[in-house]
Amino acid sequence: MASEATDSHSRQQPLPQPTMYYEPDERTRLLPTSTHHGVSGQPPLDIDDPAVTPLNLWSIRFLRYFTITFLVVACGWWLVLLVTMFVSPQGFHSRGGGWFAFGYTSLAIGILMLLLFSFTTPSRAEEVVQSIIAVLLLVNLIIILSAPGLKEEEGWIGLGSAIFVLGVTLWAVCVDRSVEWGKKEEEERLTGRAETRRSLREWCSVFSALTIMVVFLVISVLFTGTLSLRAYDQSLEVPGKRVWVEDRNYQVHVYCTPEHGDKEKENVTVFLEGGERAVANGLLDWANENYVNGTIGRFCYWDRPGYGFSDVAPSPLSAGMAADALSEALAKVDEKGPFILVAHGIGSIYTRIFASRQGKSIKGLMLIDPLHESYLPDVGSSGRGFFMWFRGVISPLGLEILFNAIFKARSREDRIFGRSSYLNAKTIKAKLQESLAANTFTKPEVTTSKAILSRKMPLVVVSSGEGVKRDRRWDQAQKESTGLTDNLLHWDVVNKAGHKVWETADGWNVMSKRIGKLVGVATKGDGFSN
Repeated sequence: MASEATDSHSRQQPLPQPTMYYEPDERTRLLPTSTHHGVSGQPPLDIDDPAVTPLNLWSIRFLRYFTITFLVVACGWWLVLLVTMFVSPQGFHSRGGGWFAFGYTSLAIGILMLLLFSFTTPSRAEEVVQSIIAVLLLVNLIIILSAPGLKEEEGWIGLGSAIFVLGVTLWAVCVDRSVEWGKKEEEERLTGRAETRRSLREWCSVFSALTIMVVFLVISVLFTGTLSLRAYDQSLEVPGKRVWVEDRNYQVHVYCTPEHGDKEKENVTVFLEGGERAVANGLLDWANENYVNGTIGRFCYWDRPGYGFSDVAPSPLSAGMAADALSEALAKVDEKGPFILVAHGIGSIYTRIFASRQGKSIKGLMLIDPLHESYLPDVGSSGRGFFMWFRGVISPLGLEILFNAIFKARSREDRIFGRSSYLNAKTIKAKLQESLAANTFTKPEVTTSKAILSRKMPLVVVSSGEGVKRDRRWDQAQKESTGLTDNLLHWDVVNKAGHKVWETADGWNVMSKRIGKLVGVATKGDGFSN
């Protein structure tokens, strides 16, 4: 029985197979097979298999999640900056307008979105462009920190946004390097070799990402050029004084001439209010000549918030709020009047409100082609508001400003208060504020001022002949402006004169004659009293 069991067991055992030996040839692998198929017994994966991805590594997935977090933070900050353009919470006011901070944040969002779009297909060319962008952004940060005036205008909002976009760009460079390493590791592990070729889909992704990154590079170059011009413009000497107003929220520029010599005429100060541009854009030359020849004893002017050398005020800003800021600034420079107010264009709205609130210190009004309150709905139209907002958003690119500076030799004066001042980021923000407040705040303030203004106030109106002839509505508005008080001294329509009446010889002479008349009325009395 035992022998039968042994025979049965031996029959169940398989016979040993002979060992086969092969001589190595040119097809024999020099390296052992990869871990993937060497351990699992599976063959290597194809390079186009979706399983071959750097996202298999937890470290790469962590970088992707962190990039998404960066993007969420950037979008949240972008929304905050968007809101502060229209309403400025306490502590979120940028004295330079806030456009650069908005532009920096938009650039950061673009870089992060592009990084996520091409996350698994990094390219060396894209890394090089990102590195150049990072260098430019570092230069921008140095410019902001090294120019005291620019640093004050940007404030913590602009400085923080500049640091943030620089950090985002450096992060993108590091992530691309890490993903490139992870991609190589996974290809070697799962396919047995690192793939140097790209599929058509990968080439399309790389080319698209590189094209967009080059656009970001151009934007960064323009940012650097615009910031450099702004830093250079800060070196222009400010005439007069910059005065803190509204609990040191921002500064406004006030200038007054020294004593003249005619003590009688010095008893009254002519105060100038600019229109669509700063006073220094033409109106100041007229005032200076009349000051030198003795027609007026002394004069003062200011730059409204956002114009000339003044900072941007917090939003919203109405004409009445600006008039209050002017009252505070004049009190701080110890200018108590009495005043004769000279205003041009839309500045007439501000001047009328200021005159109604100053009472007995105002001895006369001279309005030069004034904007009537019936035009405030046009000023506050949604189309104009959107246009000013869009112009502000693209203002950090400085397309026209850089072109004018390079090819038309525009100076610092041109950009601050001259012919290119309408492209100034601060002026754009001021016009946006003007548009936003025109119907909601300014119009009721003007209506109230019309009821308060003294009916005995001496009034002179000088109108543009071209404007009156071209537009019947403008003609009617000029006629209504002559009825602001019951003491109209003169209404002149200067033929062939445009909106800037003083730019023609007839307009210049008429204005000089009328201001002399107002000064005479104020100094001699001529029966006028508030």
